[in-house]
This record gives sequence, C-alpha cells and structure tokens, in this order.
Amino acid sequence: MPQVFLVDTTLRDGEQTPGLVFSTEEKAAIACALDRLGVELIEAGIPAMGVDEQKAVRAVLGAGLRARVLAWNRAHPSDIEASLACGATCLHISFPVSDIHLEHKLGRTRSWLLARLEEMMALAVAPGREVAVGAEDASRADPAFLREFARAAEKAGACRLRYCDTVGVLDPFRSRDAIADLTHKLNIPLEFHAHNDFGMATANTLAAVKGGATYLDVTVNGLGERAGNASLSAVARGLRQFYGMEVVREETELAMLEEWVNSVRKRTAFFSRDYGLTLGAFNRALRNGEQTRYRLATGTL
Repeated sequence: MPQVFLVDTTLRDGEQTPGLVFSTEEKAAIACALDRLGVELIEAGIPAMGVDEQKAVRAVLGAGLRARVLAWNRAHPSDIEASLACGATCLHISFPVSDIHLEHKLGRTRSWLLARLEEMMALAVAPGREVAVGAEDASRADPAFLREFARAAEKAGACRLRYCDTVGVLDPFRSRDAIADLTHKLNIPLEFHAHNDFGMATANTLAAVKGGATYLDVTVNGLGERAGNASLSAVARGLRQFYGMEVVREETELAMLEEWVNSVRKRTAFFSRDYGLTLGAFNRALRNGEQTRYRLATGTL
C-alpha cells in the first residue's frame, strides 16, 4: 500500500466551527505543534478573507516549518493574488463540481466551470509553485463529469486532486469506490476530505485509503463546520491499527495539542490576562516533550 500523508486543515476548515476564532499567535503555535507531529501539509487559512487572515498565514509561512503550508482559495483571481502576496507557494483552489452547487450557488454551467478551471490554473501554476485542485461537493457530482473535471485539472497542471465529501453524505463503501474510480483514471495523487454529518468521517477517510487516496484531510479534535471533519488522532490510530502505518511521531504531544485546542475552543483563557503565559506554557511543554497535564486557565503545567 502506498505511503499516505496527513493534510491538517484545523486552521482553515477547523476554524469554521461555530464560535471558534484562532488568534495569529494560536495559529502559529498550532502549526508548529502539527509540524513536530510530522503532518505533511498544513492548510493555514484563506488570505482573501482580509488583513487579519493574511497576517496569520504569513506567521505560519514564516515559522520555519518542515511541513508545506497551503493557502486556500476560491476560483477567483483576487483570491490567488492574495495568497501569492502572502508569499504562499502551495495553493489550493476549490471548484464546485456538483450540479447542485453550480446551478443553485453560482448560477453557472459545467462548461463555465471547465473554462474557469483553465483560467485559474493559468494564473496560479508557475515554476516553484504547487497547485492542488479541490473538487467541492464531489460526492454529489455526476461521476462522468467529475472524471472529466479531474482529467482537465491534471492536464492544467494540478499536483493533486482533493475529493470533497462537502456535506458528509458518503459511507465507507462509496468512499472507497469513488476514490478507486478516479485513481484508475489519473496520474496525480488523490486527496480525501471528509465531513462528519453521519459520524463517518474517520471511517470514510480510512476507506478512501483502500481506494487509493494518499493524502488525507484531518483536523485536531475533528473540528469543522456543522458536525466537523475527520479527527487527526482517530485517523492516525486507524492507519496504525488497520494498515500498519505510522503518520504521527509523538502521541503524547498530540494529546496535549488536543487538550489545549479544546480549551482554546471554550475560550476559557482567551480574554484572560494570563493568555500569553498560557500560550508560552503550551509551547514549552511541546518543545520540552513534557508528559504532564496542564491547566490552560492559569497557564501552569
């Protein structure tokens, strides 16, 4: 079985959890922790969202990580320009591929989408850049059109295709089959992005590996919009248990990261005068490999 890689989207899709907003400092700390865990790709955010998001993306890009850092984009020239202005060289461009999204969200046609794909890839693809294409709502797309879109993305220079179960409607059997169908028709890697609306995000992600997916999207604690995404720790444990794959270097650090992110989510210390101490304590714990538990609210370990 081919080697698989984790793509962590806590800082982008995970932040779509209702009520959750990470500060620039929190995003940088989470990215550094993920890097130490061995995550291959970190999706840092959406630069087109504005100045604050651009600051956070730059902070992650400037953190000296081993992991490659992705900037997420809609299929708009201004999105791509914003990402490039931040210094991003790894771009992800998302294209709605289901008729439901094309007709009711964009009011567009399939032919428009294929032309838009060529236009955006011509703008984004260049020497020294890595451009991945996302097939948004792929699980509800017409399979024949999805294959046509995927081949067009590969031809236009995509380094990878992300298959998105945007509304979480797949089961493990369909996940495996859908990825296998594309794997046999493409020469670029397949990435799988699951949502947990029916509680199957982890199972679907593991099944996608059986179909040939080699890049797996995850978030810390399964954070994400609606019911969330596939959990980093659950996917990592599943890969070890069922496929004998080790994708996380240090589970103790992962557990500490999960605890800290969960505390940040509850905002127990975000507005506290001890916030800076808290973040510093978290970073020290991961850097020193300490295995003690700590209290976010007081910033003590």
